[in-house]
Amino acid sequence: MIKIDFNQNAGKIKPMNGVNNGPAAPSVRGTSNFDLYKAANIPFARLHDSAFCTYYGWEFTVDVHRIFRNFDADVNDPASYDFEETDKYIKTITDAGTEVFYRLGCNIEHGKKFGTFPPKDFRKWAQICEHIIMHYVEGWANGFNYNIRYWEIWNEPDCGNPDGSNPCWQGTPEQFGEFFAVAAKYLKSRFPSLKIGGPAFAWMGWKEEKNKIVLRILGIMRDRGVKLDFVSYHCYARTPEDFCTVIDTANEIFAEYGFGDCEKILNEWSYVRGWLGADWIYTCEAEQGKKGAAFYSAVMNEAQKKDVDMLMYYDARPNTVMNGMFDEFLRTRPGYYSIAAFGELLALGDCVYSAGEDNVYVCAAKGNGGKEAVVSYFDNDDSAAPKSVDFEIKGADGKAEIYLLGDKGFELKEVIGAGKFTVKMNLFDIVKIKIK
Repeated sequence: MIKIDFNQNAGKIKPMNGVNNGPAAPSVRGTSNFDLYKAANIPFARLHDSAFCTYYGWEFTVDVHRIFRNFDADVNDPASYDFEETDKYIKTITDAGTEVFYRLGCNIEHGKKFGTFPPKDFRKWAQICEHIIMHYVEGWANGFNYNIRYWEIWNEPDCGNPDGSNPCWQGTPEQFGEFFAVAAKYLKSRFPSLKIGGPAFAWMGWKEEKNKIVLRILGIMRDRGVKLDFVSYHCYARTPEDFCTVIDTANEIFAEYGFGDCEKILNEWSYVRGWLGADWIYTCEAEQGKKGAAFYSAVMNEAQKKDVDMLMYYDARPNTVMNGMFDEFLRTRPGYYSIAAFGELLALGDCVYSAGEDNVYVCAAKGNGGKEAVVSYFDNDDSAAPKSVDFEIKGADGKAEIYLLGDKGFELKEVIGAGKFTVKMNLFDIVKIKIK
């Protein structure tokens, strides 16, 4: 039985439908996903791996070592910085009504390394970031006064490849802890009203297998007296329950090291069966299809009920196999509609009580725009049978419009009396219920 009670408030809908990266502005070929992106009501776009994308200005975009290309240059001289492509990119995001979540650091580097080495002067690196922030929030160097509140330092210092290498940090965990402490304390002292945090840990671990590199870095941060506004981390897994376990583990670790009162932001996540060979091919195909869409919806629905403040799906960047929202021609994939459906809940504002059943995940909201619920049937077993799902809805006296996600978006299937009813759901179906 799926239970929804529109009379029982459960806090605010949280921004679970944030993503990594923004829309593609119209290109020389005349293609763009700007209107679709804007329509999805995406609250935040994290700027990471942006420099891999031609739509965003390629290598000249976002990364600190790309904007400030000569580390020996004068940090106070506007001529030392190249903001051109990043300016265009951020304007496109803000024009879409999405708030920028700026990652200060570098893309992941699986091949030749350019920007993932420890800076030779930690304080100077922080000063470079200071001027980047000044450009976007204080108007420095013919800049802007955008409302960019979140500034994240680095990405996945604990990341590891099968051969033992780290594609995100070429130093030791101890070096990273010192670097992060210097940068975070400097930037927070300079911008006390902004949210400074990070470091976007790759893997917190399970309760019985906590990431030792994460613990070493957090220990240095604690011992150096680092105060953060938010802590960030990532999770790629096979089931929504896996995500819940990782969220619980992360919260336990952050509390243990004195960061329990910070905002907790899970800002990279998606379905992954495996990272190599046939498992990787399966993963990418799943992410781009109905399985991925059902998974995204299920995770967002469950995360709403957990102690995590924000999610950011990876990845909305065009031309990547991990984009379940748009294909290479910027046409919608099924996952787009999962993100957009949660965007409708976010727009309503108030979360209400909901409870799912085995492998059926629900989130419901109400507001001036009405009453709505999103329900996803996800099972990692591709052979799982259809379900007859019973609903019990309280606080809704009108009709229930039942929409089912099809190839071109949600389609109205039936209108029935709100209260008690049954909906047949096939594996990976997503149902949207609107009360009229």
